[in-house]
Amino acid sequence: MAETMTSKSLPLAKAINESLRRALETDPKILVMGEDVGKLGGVFRVTDGLQKDFGESRVIDTPLAESGIVGTAIGLALRGYRPVVEIQFDGFVFPAYDQIVTQLAKMHARSLGKVKLPVVVRIPYGGGIGAVEHHSESPEALFAHVSGLKVVSPSNASDAYWMMQQAIQSDDPVIFFEPKRRYWDKGEVNTEAIPGPLHKARIVREGTDLTLVAYGPMVKLCQEAADAAAEEGKSLEVLDLRSVSPLDFDSVQASVERTRRLVVVHEASVFFGSGAEIAARITERCFYYLEAPVLRVGGYHAPYPPARLEEEYLPSLDRVLDAVDRSLAY
Repeated sequence: MAETMTSKSLPLAKAINESLRRALETDPKILVMGEDVGKLGGVFRVTDGLQKDFGESRVIDTPLAESGIVGTAIGLALRGYRPVVEIQFDGFVFPAYDQIVTQLAKMHARSLGKVKLPVVVRIPYGGGIGAVEHHSESPEALFAHVSGLKVVSPSNASDAYWMMQQAIQSDDPVIFFEPKRRYWDKGEVNTEAIPGPLHKARIVREGTDLTLVAYGPMVKLCQEAADAAAEEGKSLEVLDLRSVSPLDFDSVQASVERTRRLVVVHEASVFFGSGAEIAARITERCFYYLEAPVLRVGGYHAPYPPARLEEEYLPSLDRVLDAVDRSLAY
């Protein structure tokens, strides 16, 4: 597609940058906060140039104190602001976990609906970049388990742009997981499009023999698996969940009723991962349609390994195709 005035090819990281820029231009109550988000522009340059253009009172470099960052954002939200805070890396979110799950997620219910906390917590997550310890985690299931939080993850530049807009506009707190290994993947972004619902799954490839379900960094891998399977005459449908909580079970169910087989793929550990909830729900909903058990592909139940071993830990094309073969063998 040729670029137009409203459509352009952007890396996923730049799409988030432009989405934040649009939000800052639109609403003076929107603030961007986090470690190194200002002068440095973020370690991945996602917030590059924003402090220069909007000033230090709108794009705020914070101390290295994740609990303080989120706690301050909660206080600002109580005063009518809409903070967008960055946790620099996935593994650094845990000092702020208490603030997120006991305050941010609970205030709406605690106040009987009178208090809203429109806070977006941005978290670059996942592996594939050769990082050191605590820089390649996938903690999305921990947050999805907590009622009161929305948990989303875009897989492409267009979704990154529009889902960030929708997250900022939400009156509920949103945990926005950004697949760091996809930051530099380019995609077409139409900045004047009408986006679909934030929590609606999307079919990225139609198929008839089996459904692959993924979100964030694993969607591209599932598309590659579908391409490889097609060379052997297998037709795989790829469904991008986009949202982990709430989760669009209706779209998963509709796809499985067509294909009768399901493989769920995510980077996080398979043990107690989001794939377990999907497998349980779809088994309940589609028991009489399924021709094979729901299979899961993900990380191992072990600490994330050193960089030289991460390719052995992360789901690979071969591991996804092996699960496809096992499902089709039933």
